[in-house]
Amino acid sequence: MKLTSNQIKDNQPIPVSNAFGTHDATTHVALADNRNPDLSWDDVPEGTRSFVLICHDPDVPSKPDDVNQEDREVPADLPRVDFYHWVLVDIPADQRQIAAGADSDGITPKGKPGGASPAGGIRGINNYTDWFAGDADMAGDYYGYDGPCPPWNDSILHRYCFTLYALDIESCGLSGRFGGPEALAAIEGHVLESASITGTYAINPRVA
Repeated sequence: MKLTSNQIKDNQPIPVSNAFGTHDATTHVALADNRNPDLSWDDVPEGTRSFVLICHDPDVPSKPDDVNQEDREVPADLPRVDFYHWVLVDIPADQRQIAAGADSDGITPKGKPGGASPAGGIRGINNYTDWFAGDADMAGDYYGYDGPCPPWNDSILHRYCFTLYALDIESCGLSGRFGGPEALAAIEGHVLESASITGTYAINPRVA
């Protein structure tokens, strides 16, 4: 199976239009277009009954002490954890693409709704749900795609892994409030094949 995109090229920078945040010379970070990238796939394995799409960043700081702090930088040797940016399950077996902007075309304060996505499949929550939990203006359940916005003072380039899984089941049996870990647990033992593209992104101009 092969996964391709007109916007995300393997090991190349992700366009600002696909990001949640971008560099700002005065405030360090500004909101971006937050438009989901286009994705297409082919060479699907025989017996595929549905797909799951997950985008995650494996380079998120495990401790927030230095994150977005003036005159400090998040050290490169700090242990990193996963941050899920996009979770779609139960994508129909006959679907072969997701159009740019189909699942997200702008930032939605307090998050987009769950349930069926206009891009196909069922939306899970992403980790902006946790990130904005203490923000009165932004707190909510963030479903579907919300793009890159790594710490503006991080010392490393972040990777964003878009992975499509072809499954031997029609449904993962997930609904309501579920995220990346729940989706990965649900597809265990049902993956016929997978394909990935990894883009990079940084807000820190020293790293980008």
